[in-house]
Amino acid sequence: MSKVIIIGASGHAKVIIEAIEFKKQYEIFGLVDSYKEKGEKLMNHEILGSEYEIPNLMEQGITKGVIAIGDNWTRLQMYNKIKTLAPDFEFVTVVHHSAIVSSRAKIGKGTVILTGVKINTDARVGNFCILNTNSSLDHDCDMHDFSSIAPGVTVGGNVKIDFCTAICLGANIIQGVHVGEHTIVGAGSLITKNVDSFKLVYGVPGKEIKTIEKGQKYISKS
Repeated sequence: MSKVIIIGASGHAKVIIEAIEFKKQYEIFGLVDSYKEKGEKLMNHEILGSEYEIPNLMEQGITKGVIAIGDNWTRLQMYNKIKTLAPDFEFVTVVHHSAIVSSRAKIGKGTVILTGVKINTDARVGNFCILNTNSSLDHDCDMHDFSSIAPGVTVGGNVKIDFCTAICLGANIIQGVHVGEHTIVGAGSLITKNVDSFKLVYGVPGKEIKTIEKGQKYISKS
């Protein structure tokens, strides 16, 4: 098995670790995290330092990993930092053993697909996306890079979710809807029509609450 590192050491890292350990596709060499002490452990895996340790790890032959940061914007910033520090570092895709992914779906690099996720035929999932616990993405959907759907989200067929957009806990999106980039769909919302970029939308049916900026926080911890 190839050895990988986990970039991030909070709650999202735990579910990624478990997915990797069960499937046994990779061996976890350790974790890196800017906010945890070197030598600490998470689920018996040692924190090796911050992301600045990655070039040294590559010299040891550890050239692959996954970013375990739940917030889309923060995950994007970490990706950009790593590509500057270590341009040849390879990002792996993690799929939990219980996920059901159509053989006709396309899944990008660095994406994480967690427990009980369903992805139907001809769906397209970009790079560095997150499909969280028991979420579903129906046929012919298109999730762009660094977007995410939270636990319990249901997305109907032919839905487009643009770059760095977050669909929060338990939200539902009916078929054929287009959700713009850098947008947040609030928990429990029902989206029945297109949503512009840079919007916070919430409610049943979903209504535009306000215009937001890049990097607007929607979860308290990565």
